[in-house]
Amino acid sequence: MRDEGDAAGEGLRYGPLSDSLGFLLRLAQLGAFRDFYDDVGGTGVRPGEMSVLLLIAENPGVRQGVLARGLMIKRAHMTKMVRAMETEGLVRRTVPEDDRRSVELWLTEAGAARVEALRGPVMAHEARAPRGLNRRETAQLKRLLRAYVNLPPEPGAPSEEGGS
Repeated sequence: MRDEGDAAGEGLRYGPLSDSLGFLLRLAQLGAFRDFYDDVGGTGVRPGEMSVLLLIAENPGVRQGVLARGLMIKRAHMTKMVRAMETEGLVRRTVPEDDRRSVELWLTEAGAARVEALRGPVMAHEARAPRGLNRRETAQLKRLLRAYVNLPPEPGAPSEEGGS
């Protein structure tokens, strides 16, 4: 929930920052993470971990480097995260025969069960419009952000034609 102390404005003048894309994206990211933890925090998963688990579920056998580049996660941080997930029994790493320097990632049964248990709360969180936006504006923002990061829309993804 939003505290009284973190309402936008409150007499603070942002000057040129109010028109800075990076600054606005950072504030939006912080707000999105706050909302994620409000809605899903009780499950003990962090947004980055959820992203990694969901992408492995969607792309069984994905190469660790491809996943790291796709999520813009530094190699060392990705290695640390994957090792922790492997220790937890959520992920299995294999070395492909055609490239012994690569690592492929697979969900274990426990990892697949974890994704399935988290899917409902995460999808419920994603289904609601963020504060200050209606559903149509949310769809438009997502469309613009996908274009900004050069990410194609997923087949069957909601369009901005949805109701408010």
